[in-house]
Amino acid sequence: MKNIYITRQIPEIAVEMLRAKGYSIDMNMKEAIPSQTDIIEALQRKPYDAVITLLTDKINAKIFDAVPNIKLFANYATGFDNIDVVEARKRGILVTNTPGNYAYCIAEHTIALMIGLTTRMVEADTFVRAGKYQGWDPMLFVGTDLEKKTLGLIGAGRIGERVAHHASRGFDMPVIYYDVVRNEKIEKEYGAKYYPKVEDVLKLADVVSLHVPLLDSTKHLINDARLKMMKPTAFLINTSRGPVVDEKALVKALQRGTIRGAGLDVFELEPKLVEGLAELPNVILTPHIASARESARNEMAKIAADNVIDFLEKGTVKNLVY
Repeated sequence: MKNIYITRQIPEIAVEMLRAKGYSIDMNMKEAIPSQTDIIEALQRKPYDAVITLLTDKINAKIFDAVPNIKLFANYATGFDNIDVVEARKRGILVTNTPGNYAYCIAEHTIALMIGLTTRMVEADTFVRAGKYQGWDPMLFVGTDLEKKTLGLIGAGRIGERVAHHASRGFDMPVIYYDVVRNEKIEKEYGAKYYPKVEDVLKLADVVSLHVPLLDSTKHLINDARLKMMKPTAFLINTSRGPVVDEKALVKALQRGTIRGAGLDVFELEPKLVEGLAELPNVILTPHIASARESARNEMAKIAADNVIDFLEKGTVKNLVY
């Protein structure tokens, strides 16, 4: 019998798929994020054949050394920066991800952050709950228009495309973008204009939305110098990866009025926040929930289970990350 370990609770459909194949499944049901020591102790209890991991799991040489028999780590996420794939490759260990069709969820969340910032919705909600509302006031929480403002995309893959769809079709927003590869579809369907430099987009956009993977080249892509290039009336949205933004620089920029506001679903030191970020009124902070839809979570679970099944039944995987 094949033994599978799942480091934290994921939708039951994955467990059902794996058990239907006759596999033995152990899933960590604790709410707390497991440490590397916790993971090693769990994996050493049985001769596991594969592991389904989460973004919060640090999988590197320490894990590989402790359980050298495990040859598949199936990440329950599109991203995989939590796994040392270079080290895995050296050891002949396979790493997979779950690149499903749920870009629409993240795009919707991105738009929600834009609307929340421009309408000052979260500030107003806090105000009302605190019992401060005394009646209609023409100067109370005056926001800014989103309609016809310029959207600047840094990264124009599937998520960026969907954000462009909502912004251009729903709010008549002109779209400009930067990516390492030009996207003809976004140009033809939404009239998006390509710029060859990140700096060009930052200088021109009223809302900058980040949709890039975390690589050496994208860490602190948005830093102090680049924040200063943005308009003082501009907003920054990050639903990609936390370290893409230098959050200390962002806090200073928000405090000084270098930019007007920011909406973050991911954080540089996740789950910790950089000092001062939580106290700022001109930010909206959500706990990495952009893809938190039942449909998306179930699809991710199915893909992760399929990756394990393909590996154990065929010796191959569809979603290899290297």
